[in-house]
Amino acid sequence: MSTNRLYFIDVVRAFAILMMLQGHFIDTLLDVSYRDESNVFFKCWKYFRGITAPTFFTISGLIFSYLLIKAKHSGNTQQRIKKGLSRGFMLIGIGYLLRVPLFEWLFGKFNTYFLVIDVLQCIGLSLILIVVIYRLTLKKTLIFSIVMLLLGLIIFLTEPLYRYLELKNVPTVFSNYLTKENGSIFTIIPWFGYAAFGAFIATLFYRYLERPKFKTAIVSGLFITGLALIYKSSWALMKLYYLTDFELLKDVAFYNYLFTRLGNVLIMFSLFYLLENYIKQPLILRIGQKTLSIYIIHFIIIWGSFTGIGLHQLIGKTLLPWQAVIGAMLFLTLVCFIAFYYAKTNAFVYSGITKIIDKIKTYTR
Repeated sequence: MSTNRLYFIDVVRAFAILMMLQGHFIDTLLDVSYRDESNVFFKCWKYFRGITAPTFFTISGLIFSYLLIKAKHSGNTQQRIKKGLSRGFMLIGIGYLLRVPLFEWLFGKFNTYFLVIDVLQCIGLSLILIVVIYRLTLKKTLIFSIVMLLLGLIIFLTEPLYRYLELKNVPTVFSNYLTKENGSIFTIIPWFGYAAFGAFIATLFYRYLERPKFKTAIVSGLFITGLALIYKSSWALMKLYYLTDFELLKDVAFYNYLFTRLGNVLIMFSLFYLLENYIKQPLILRIGQKTLSIYIIHFIIIWGSFTGIGLHQLIGKTLLPWQAVIGAMLFLTLVCFIAFYYAKTNAFVYSGITKIIDKIKTYTR
């Protein structure tokens, strides 16, 4: 198996993190009077902002699964599994830590809002689930591939069943992963569905990467499938509904954001992979390799983690459109600068956490 890096993955991650930065900045600070759905610029911005999270989850499932499966070829499966579990729990921990209202706690004010689930907890839990599923499928790539594809389809097709899910008798720390009733931004379903589809795509890369004309085939396949999901998935679901009279299919077709967003992601993957040799610039790759640091820094600056003092509290939704655009550009530059020169790489952070865990295990034996 070739050890060549799939550079387009880092390019996709760079694109997604930059989209997230400007999206959070503008959404948090733009004056509400300018949020006009009839304005073509705002409408386009909102649409592309909606692609960010699906891209993050799908690319996370792809890269982690690809490395996990690839580790079998080099005999490092157990090490990769261990690393994946450490990363998963670390992301969950950081996700909670970023919402800890430290100053409020110091003054004796406590609430459960810091238990709401955001993107880091969902990605962390997704990595853990991928490891578990990989182990349950006996590390068989074909079985793992089929299971992840089916899981993604099932999660997307059953979305109406859990869309307004309420879990009154379940402890908040657990129910927040499944329901938004307590303020969670993301929930493990349907978002794990994107990670599952990413894992399925990873198996295609692993199995066929060295085949002649693979790049042409995968680029064409992703692009055509993406177009089909965007423009024909609702039609196909309604056709299936008419054939089966299965009400759930109609409900999915009438609110078909999951499959259409997946279509957007697949088209993006196809274009970035096609143009990989032209856009794998050092700066772009470096941004793609620093996504965790960038996420943490931007979260602290915008929402004031720990202190409760960030741009959200200081400025609020007061910016004019031109101020928001210029501010977003400056914000992107500042966050990336801090991440490049004042933060360690993701790999350094992961290895540090792993060393700490190993030491704890040593002392507790």
